[in-house]
Amino acid sequence: MSSWLESQFSLKGKRAMVTGASKGIGAEIAVAMSRAGAEVILVGRTQESLIPTEQIILREGGLVSRLSCDLSVPSSVFELAVQISSFAPDILINNAGAIARGDAIDVDLQDWNEILQINLTSLFQLSQAAAREMINKGEGRIINVASLLSFQGGIKVSAYAASKHAVAGLTKSLSNEWSSQGINVNAIAPGYIETDNTEPLRQDLDRSAAILQRIPMQRWGTVEDIGGVAVFLSAPAARYITGEILVVDGGWLAR
Repeated sequence: MSSWLESQFSLKGKRAMVTGASKGIGAEIAVAMSRAGAEVILVGRTQESLIPTEQIILREGGLVSRLSCDLSVPSSVFELAVQISSFAPDILINNAGAIARGDAIDVDLQDWNEILQINLTSLFQLSQAAAREMINKGEGRIINVASLLSFQGGIKVSAYAASKHAVAGLTKSLSNEWSSQGINVNAIAPGYIETDNTEPLRQDLDRSAAILQRIPMQRWGTVEDIGGVAVFLSAPAARYITGEILVVDGGWLAR
């Protein structure tokens, strides 16, 4: 049994790049990838912000390195895309994202563009750069972090909802183009997870109660609920899965 598990779920010998790896879902995915045997490249706005994640991986004997990139700045994304050729990751996890809350009638175009730059445009550029290397190797995995708002409109998050709908569509489009060349492209759509992004919702007692009432599991998700899913989609066990948006939401969408 152990040898079968090893063959199906081990990431030994693989190199995984994770964006937004300083905290929350990204940090947990990075640690989970390391625990599965992968060498991990952490990407964050600053190298200093990645130190806590790096320390966890190093304490557990993993291989890890740090790269800084401000995904809201096109020139910074371009520089990271160029560096991808030298790192040649086998797995790219496009986790980094940003959200802004407010009435759509008041959304500033600069804020709109920044959300789409971080959540969508940079994701495409990094996927494109990674895919070039993966095509040369004949295999690779790209995993995007989508959202429940890849399926729903949400409330007062117009730019975020637009970007996450686009991430779902782009995931399918890239899968259609690249899967025949050995690259599996999938997305994870987390439900309501305990992160900084959902802190305002959890502090609103009425809203939090309404959310919990809708979730069949009757709890907020944790970042640990996402890490293992990323490992699965990166592992040999998921070799025939591509173009999927895998929802991890405690049953929210089933209601």
